[in-house]
Amino acid sequence: AFFANKVEHESRHCNGKGLQRHGSSSFDRVYTANQNCGHAYPTFLAVLWCAGLLCSQAPAAFAGLMYLFVRQKYFVGYLGERTQSTPGYLFGKRIILFLFLMSVAGILNYYLVFFFGSDFEIHIKTITSAISPLLLIP
Repeated sequence: AFFANKVEHESRHCNGKGLQRHGSSSFDRVYTANQNCGHAYPTFLAVLWCAGLLCSQAPAAFAGLMYLFVRQKYFVGYLGERTQSTPGYLFGKRIILFLFLMSVAGILNYYLVFFFGSDFEIHIKTITSAISPLLLIP
C-alpha cells in the first residue's frame, strides 16, 4: 500500500491529474521501484511458505519480516540515487537464499524420513534458529 501510494502521489504531483505512466524522472524511479518490488513478492511468498511449512516457522517468520524491511529500504533507496538501492537489493537476495535453503533442508528431511526413517528435524530447527540472527549482519 505504501508503494502504490507513493506512485499515485508522484503521478499527481508531476502531471496534475490521474495516474499516467510518462512523467518526470522522479515518477519513473518510483514507478520502476514499485514494479521491481511487485515482481519480487511472488518468489518471496513461495519460499517463505515453503520454509515455514517444511522447516521451521520462527526463523522463516523472522526472515520474512527482515525481507519486508529490506524491501522498504530498497524502495526508499531507489527514490534517491539508484546506487542507494543496491544494499537493500543484495540484502534481500541473501534473505531469499536463506529461505530457499531452509525449504531445501525441509524437503531433504522429509525424504530422509520417508526412505530411511532418519529424522533430522530437531537438528535442522536448531541450525536455522542459530543462523537466522546472522541475517542482521549487513
